[in-house]
Amino acid sequence: MPHTLDADAVRMWCGLALDALGRARADIDAINVYPVADGDTGTNLYLTVESAAQAVDAAFNGHAASAAASRPTLADVVRAMAHGALIGARGNSGTILAQLLRGMADVLAVGAAAGDPPAGDPPAGDGAGAGDCDAPAAGAADAAGPPAGAADADGLRRALRRAADLAYLAVAHPVEGTVLTVAVAAAEGAEHAAGDVAAVARAAYEGARTALRATPGQLDVLARAGVVDAGGYGLVTVLGGLAEALSGESPAALAPARPRPATPAPVASDGQDPGACPADGAPDGGPAFEVIYLLEADETAVTALRERLDALGDSLVVVGGDGLWNVHVHVDDAGAAVEAGIQAGRPYRVRITHFGAAAGKADAGAPDRPGPAAVLPDQPGAQDPTGGPRAERATRAVVAVVPGDGLAALCAEAGATAVATRPGEPPASGELVDAVRRTAAREVVLLPNDTELHHTAAAAAAQARAEGVRAAVIPTRSAVQGIAALAVHEPGRSFDEDVVAMTSAAGATRYAELAVAERQSWTMAGVCQAGDVLGMIDGDVALIGSELAATAEAVLDRMLASGGEMVTLVLGAGLPDEVAERLERHVREGHFAVDTVVYQGGQPTAPLIIGIE
Repeated sequence: MPHTLDADAVRMWCGLALDALGRARADIDAINVYPVADGDTGTNLYLTVESAAQAVDAAFNGHAASAAASRPTLADVVRAMAHGALIGARGNSGTILAQLLRGMADVLAVGAAAGDPPAGDPPAGDGAGAGDCDAPAAGAADAAGPPAGAADADGLRRALRRAADLAYLAVAHPVEGTVLTVAVAAAEGAEHAAGDVAAVARAAYEGARTALRATPGQLDVLARAGVVDAGGYGLVTVLGGLAEALSGESPAALAPARPRPATPAPVASDGQDPGACPADGAPDGGPAFEVIYLLEADETAVTALRERLDALGDSLVVVGGDGLWNVHVHVDDAGAAVEAGIQAGRPYRVRITHFGAAAGKADAGAPDRPGPAAVLPDQPGAQDPTGGPRAERATRAVVAVVPGDGLAALCAEAGATAVATRPGEPPASGELVDAVRRTAAREVVLLPNDTELHHTAAAAAAQARAEGVRAAVIPTRSAVQGIAALAVHEPGRSFDEDVVAMTSAAGATRYAELAVAERQSWTMAGVCQAGDVLGMIDGDVALIGSELAATAEAVLDRMLASGGEMVTLVLGAGLPDEVAERLERHVREGHFAVDTVVYQGGQPTAPLIIGIE
């Protein structure tokens, strides 16, 4: 069902884009070959959009918690999205994406309120809205204008053009065949599209997708590797989320991002992702460090900063405005790049990555492509300027995401670092990275314990590798699978052997969860009514009952019918001990040689979680 471009659509867009980038993250990382192959473009884009999505959610939550319990406007949400992307931008492609979102916000925030382009738009002769004069006349659906608090098709056309123009201005030395080329194609596709806002979004996506396919013909290194531009692939993925949010239909699928098997993968080397990096960042003689920081400064100081940083290195991208900027550059003298920021204003969240270590790891065939990062002392996880740790690291640690205090205590007893979730507030990748840092371990195993958190955990693992930590994610789908993995964890054996053993134990554990239906709904087991007890096995509703203990017994019988040696019961907050005693008795009397163990999980949402090993 088509949707207007309003605050809810932007929130949906962020969620769809984040989910799509999560699925494509590893593939996008794998095709990062220009100008150097550091393999983190997909991760950088995921983290950037994750920050934008969190800012949008915060805007909704803030309005809901206000005295008037209001809803945010389109202007509120697009500005929050742009700000979130700015402060969370990672890498060249993430930084450029943040500027693209800022350009769209410039138009949509003002246009939703006044229907006019924002002050400061470049004149048509300078490229802003260059295609507007060629845009088809609005259809009947547009003639009446969008609903209050929404943008129309022409507003989206101008927003995409403004985004492309600002992105080009942010890059010191633009290169065609990159994310910039794809952004321009999206704007042009939108400008030549007739119809409503959904039709314009689909045309932008198709224009970007066509341009992406052509990038190997614009950059020889892409053609030799048999891949398209990684940053451009990420942008097309984000635009696909926009088209789906506005049209209600998934757009045509992108071609697989993986390199062609017949083409040897390029040797990973130093550097950052391909988003408009100049050719002088190539492995032979490229700068040794990537420097990123947020900067509070006025525009005059930033103009001077651009000139100074451009003389120091390459891959310079400076985005932002209104006193807050995100600075990204590759240099040999990292200290000089930070000093330049200090002279311009107040830099913070300074991050320095040494590319030489990345090249060494790639040559050795190690999966941890990015080199260790130095996080300067104004943030968690501070390290020495060389990228080394401040204190001796532990050998190996486990980070587990759990939904209750009891489970968190259980994980802590087993030696794991627990990240507790809150109802309706899943942890962001940054929270998992902070937990990894707290372990001070050289090797870390992450247990997401929720299917919806697999992408988040994968992004956190990629960030941990960038800081010199060997990290692996075991795709646990429930807390009971995490408990099974922890039970066989053995730090004394090799990392790979430990991961294999933990993965095997988790995979051998079937899981179920009991929940109470909040409303009438269709399920795999039929129609449920509000207040019914739902027995979900391996994520699907298998049974509907009226009483929790009886439904739990039915779930246990169904699961144990195919065998099992151990039953794990994790009791939710407020569940009476009598229920556990009844279920233990049921297993003991009805299933020979099956043991039962009970834990007080304290999870607030699921009254009972069941594991069968």
